[in-house]
Parts: sequence; C-alpha cells; structure tokens
Amino acid sequence: MLFEPFEDFGDVGEIAARLRESDPAVRRLAVIELAGTASPDAIGPIGSLTEDPDAGVRLQVALALGEFDGAAAAEGLARLVVDADPNVAAAAAASLTELKQPEAGAPLLPLAAHASPFVRAAVLGGLRGLRLDAALGPALIALTDPEPGVRVQAAGVIAYLKREDALPSLIAAARDPEPDVRTVAVDALAFSRHDGAADAVVQALEDAHWQVRASAAETLGRIGLVSAIPGLTRTLGDTFWQVRQKALRSLGSLKARTAIPLILPLLGHEVAILRKEAAAALGEMADPVARVELEQRADDPDPEVRKTVRWALGRLTA
Repeated sequence: MLFEPFEDFGDVGEIAARLRESDPAVRRLAVIELAGTASPDAIGPIGSLTEDPDAGVRLQVALALGEFDGAAAAEGLARLVVDADPNVAAAAAASLTELKQPEAGAPLLPLAAHASPFVRAAVLGGLRGLRLDAALGPALIALTDPEPGVRVQAAGVIAYLKREDALPSLIAAARDPEPDVRTVAVDALAFSRHDGAADAVVQALEDAHWQVRASAAETLGRIGLVSAIPGLTRTLGDTFWQVRQKALRSLGSLKARTAIPLILPLLGHEVAILRKEAAAALGEMADPVARVELEQRADDPDPEVRKTVRWALGRLTA
C-alpha cells in the first residue's frame, strides 16, 4: 500500500500526540510526518524530543529541524549539535547550515566558544549564512583557534560579512599554515579593493597547494585587478589544470590580450574544460588575432567546446 501525502495524515496536534508513544519507531515516524507538514506549529513538538532516550529519534529530529528556520529551530539544533551520539551531532551540524533567518543566531552564538572543536566549527558553519554582525567577534577569535576546521569555518563567516575592518585578520589567514584555511581566506578577500588584500591574493598564486592557487586565480578576476595579469599569465603553466581553468576565466574577464599567445595553445589541450575556458577567454577579449586558431577548433569532439568556439567566433565579428 502506498503512503498517502503528508497532508492527509491529520493536523499537527494529532500527529504530535504520537510523540508520546513508547515505541521509538512510532515517534520517529511522527517526527517525519510533522516535518512533512511544513507548518511552523510543528517546530515545538519536534523540538520537544531533542532529549529523547532513543538516538534514532534524536537523529530524526536533527534532520527534521533542518526543514525549518528561525530561533525555535536553532534552539533545538543547538541542543542536538552537542549530543553524545556522533551521528545525531553530525546531522544537527548539517541542518545548521540550512538556517537563513538572522534570529536563528541568538541560540548559536554562545556555542562558538564551546569546548568541543566539532561544536565550534558546526556553529560557525551555521552562523555563516545568517550574515550577523554579532558573529564577527566570535569569528575573529576563531581565526586563531588551534583546530584548522574551526579556522576554516571562521573565515567563511567573515567572507559572508564582507567587513573591511576584518581585513587584517583575513590577510593573516591567507598565510595560515593550513591550506584549507588559506583557500577560504583568499576567496573571502574578493570583496575588498584594498592594496593589502590584493597583494595577499597575488602572493597566493605561488602557494604550494593547488587549491590555494586556484582560489587566488579566481579571486583576482573577481577583484578586477589588472595589475595581476602577468601573474595570472604565468599561472597558465601551472601543473594543475584546475588552476589554469580559473586563470583563464580571470584573464578573460580582465580582457588580458597580452596573454593571448599563451592561451591559444590551450585550445588543443587534452582536458576539454580547458579548451572550453580558453575559447571563452578569447571570446571575452574579442581579438581577431585568435580567429584562425578558433576556426580550427570548430569541429572539436566535445560539444561544449564547439558551442563556446562558435560563441567566441561570433564575438569576433560582432
């Protein structure tokens, strides 16, 4: 027999009554049904089971609260993210990232200083999307946390806030010993036109880790830093195609015609996405000098490359 739609199971009160059943399987199903109603009235009954003796029920509560938003949902998730069961805590951490309403921040902010690195990182991950000015202080403190995972999330919070007064800390984070932190920090610097921020991103083009170099190559295009064109051009020789891809995109947006001699050979690269990005960059530049090489790629075996080549050639004749 097929399940009926959730709306046919009855109102919130009728479903919530089953949360008091002794069988945990019944309680779990009731939580699922309550979440399916999408009614704000369901948040309270669901949140009442955050201390249920059955870990499976608590896990379902953590998942269900991710379907809601606001302070009440955040309060329940704040209790579950410190749960002794790692699966419950992990589910709560994932649900925290779905929060978007600013009022959800109040229950989370105190946990940014929790003794557990997992909790600190999870809470910062939840605060990131809320864009709360009140989260800046805890995030700046967390940028010096001994745990790299916490520092990564802290940089993410600051990235969303885009506050100039956080620049010194972000620039320092771009030199963090952990590459994941440097990657996020470099990406976060895209909002600023400050010389110090630009210098930090340019320096990141020479980072030992390709993820950081790729982040830097992309960020320079977003900043619109024309003075970075020589560095981006050198990056076209990077050993990782992912870095070359980001550099091509930025060079295209910067209309870096001086890079054309190094872009043209990439039209024949074995990696299709690089051929596509090379064609796209040349199209952005719209320089007739690339016509012959582009025409030679009109029959590229990859359909996305062919489409981009046609677009680029159209730009040359526009």
